[in-house]
Amino acid sequence: MQMLFIDPGRFRTELKLQKAKTVQDGLGGHSVEWREIGVVLAHVEPVSAQSRFRAGQFHETVSHRITLRFRQDVRSGMRFVKQGRALEIVGVQDADETGRYLICLTREEGR
Repeated sequence: MQMLFIDPGRFRTELKLQKAKTVQDGLGGHSVEWREIGVVLAHVEPVSAQSRFRAGQFHETVSHRITLRFRQDVRSGMRFVKQGRALEIVGVQDADETGRYLICLTREEGR
């Protein structure tokens, strides 16, 4: 496998990395609370956009490929936040199996 080289200047988008935590509400239910676990610099590329008509309204979904320096704690189910936009991580892979970069596939739901 060929080693991947990414120009460090491309990592210029600041993203907050968040993890979900389930919080009991005291009445037998729970809610999800997002906690920030770090800030990363990344390269963000839009991959696709879809618009579907469901239940009498349009529903938009945009996917992104986010490349960042390797971190052990990044998992699917977490999310990146940028200026109020939440990008849900649906897949994580080591770009070239060298432990230098991660590529995260994300999904952003329309509001």
